[in-house]
Amino acid sequence: MNAVFQTDRGRIRSHNEDNGGVFHHNSSLSLAIVADGMGGHNAGDTASRMTIESFEKHWNETAAGIQSPDDAMNWLKSIIPAINADILIHASTYPECSGMGTTLVAALCTEKFCAIASIGDSRCYLQSEDGFSQVTEDHSLVNELVKSGEITKEAAESHPKKNVLTRALGTDEKLAVDYRTIMFEEGDLLLLCSDGLSNKVADAQMSCVLQLTDSLPAKADTLIQMANENGGEDNITVVILEHCAERESG
Repeated sequence: MNAVFQTDRGRIRSHNEDNGGVFHHNSSLSLAIVADGMGGHNAGDTASRMTIESFEKHWNETAAGIQSPDDAMNWLKSIIPAINADILIHASTYPECSGMGTTLVAALCTEKFCAIASIGDSRCYLQSEDGFSQVTEDHSLVNELVKSGEITKEAAESHPKKNVLTRALGTDEKLAVDYRTIMFEEGDLLLLCSDGLSNKVADAQMSCVLQLTDSLPAKADTLIQMANENGGEDNITVVILEHCAERESG
């Protein structure tokens, strides 16, 4: 598998509360993560950083045991509640971090499948021979309004409460995470991103960029540039994971 991770502060924010990464165990087992932190002062970047660091630590210690879809799903389901508890403890210990939390989208991928976990509004998309599709569902107030029929998808794009989340990591002891497994085949690309990208670049535009013959870093650069050109009001984070016959450098 070939992969790239890039994050950008954007044009407006004074600091970057996004975090993420790609961790390879071998050429056919990888973990991709995006976390978009929230909270006053620098608490948001503390929550997202704690999430990525904890994932990396557990990955380095236990990734070798992951072989089947059940292994991958059980691994995610054991790690995420532990991270949730750690963030809650940190927030209660340090007053400046009170109320902090983070979105999370994580994809544990082999040459046959991806096990995906998500909470919040950071997204996972799949580009395959069947087209471009959003794999995850936003846990946001606006999405709930769309699902109930109170507003249209078009109205949701400019809704004043678009950024209000209904779920996040590290904000509640009762944790509700979405988990699913998808097929991952040669030629497929997985895109993970924070809402700094998805709020600014349309799905069709993302798909066009992913289908370019450019390198993965160039594709990530283009996506971030597009988000900044459309306002760049938020931090922008992109992970692209490509299923390919041979691992490429870069």
